[in-house]
Amino acid sequence: MAYTVEPPAEGRRITYDEGSGELRVPNNPVIPIIYGDGIGTDVGPAARRVLDAAAEATGRRVAWMRVYAGEAARDWYGENLPSETVDAIREHRVAIKGPLTTPVGSGFRSLNVALRQTLDLYANVRPTYHLDGVPSPVKHPEHMDMVTFRENTEDVYAGIEWEAGTDGAEELRRFVEEELGCTGVIHDGPVGVGLKPITEFGTKRLVREAIDYALEHGRDTVTLVHKGNIMKYTEGAFRDWGYEVAEREYGDEVITEDTLWEERDGELPAEAVVVNDRLADNMLQQVLTRTENYDVLATPNLNGDYLSDACGAQVGGLGVAPGANFGEGRCLAEPVHGSAPKYAGQDKVNPTALILSGRIMLDFLGWSDAADLVRDGVEATIQDRTVTYDLHRNIDGGEKVSTSEFAELVAEKIRGMG
Repeated sequence: MAYTVEPPAEGRRITYDEGSGELRVPNNPVIPIIYGDGIGTDVGPAARRVLDAAAEATGRRVAWMRVYAGEAARDWYGENLPSETVDAIREHRVAIKGPLTTPVGSGFRSLNVALRQTLDLYANVRPTYHLDGVPSPVKHPEHMDMVTFRENTEDVYAGIEWEAGTDGAEELRRFVEEELGCTGVIHDGPVGVGLKPITEFGTKRLVREAIDYALEHGRDTVTLVHKGNIMKYTEGAFRDWGYEVAEREYGDEVITEDTLWEERDGELPAEAVVVNDRLADNMLQQVLTRTENYDVLATPNLNGDYLSDACGAQVGGLGVAPGANFGEGRCLAEPVHGSAPKYAGQDKVNPTALILSGRIMLDFLGWSDAADLVRDGVEATIQDRTVTYDLHRNIDGGEKVSTSEFAELVAEKIRGMG
């Protein structure tokens, strides 16, 4: 395949065996990287520096392939998401990106959502844990250690919506009122309309990922988070299909909460995972008041966005909140935070979220030793109180450093540990 942006000659392509589900990773893989919009031009190179240090400390090397989306793509290609960027990520299977801007109410489709849907990256995974030394608004941030599995392709984020005043919105209103008989529900006047698809297929493959993760990582619970008491046929169905997966596909490895108490008096079989469910609004309280009771959350798209941000607030905010999108033998790592354009180019923001997103990517490659070095290097640097401005303002006696300086300090820690 010919690219305007060529893959680096010194790298080799990651491959995937669909039969075995095995990712085959060379010691010098080609990995596309999108720096992103706004502060992406600052945090992208910073994360790259740290990930390079971790790879090199473990005898490997990343062959970075710079590709473009968002503002930079408009400069290069005259479009927001060029096909060669999507093709590069598809072909090379593993990539990392910084934040991309989606203006509110502009009719401009989210590039993040477009990438997830186009590449069928159906699981947005956001681990939330506290790094020692990071200021937090709660007394015991160390109690937070959850992983959110957010369905990534459906729900209201599917983008099936019509603007108020358009023919599509009025036609859908007419169909709902006249054909389906739902009168007196939609107020008179202009109305924007959106659809909320939740499918059995999309739900079950997401819940499988969450349960598999819990079993592989020794987690005790998987919680289905929904608002099924109100949205019975969408989020209620998410709950029901999630339980079907647990009960029909995992045998004694998984037990539901009801069965645990009704048949086993609360006695958990050895190494089994308990699957339970909670209402989304209640769960926003539970993650704060009963943090230690939860391990893995499986959620529809919108709930997962809200919950993972709420969890991130307990461990220091979105500046330290990593994430990644997963599909069949694919990973696109990305931070939870946005592009913060007012800070763009100032070399001041915290690159930790993108660095730790890179840690997830390294773990996906099977480079767990390099991934551990990334976390340890970031934590050790913060413990030294050499931090960017967002953490410095809440740390007594710390030293404020720039984005690039922080990244170099982390890289030095890694080189000393490797």
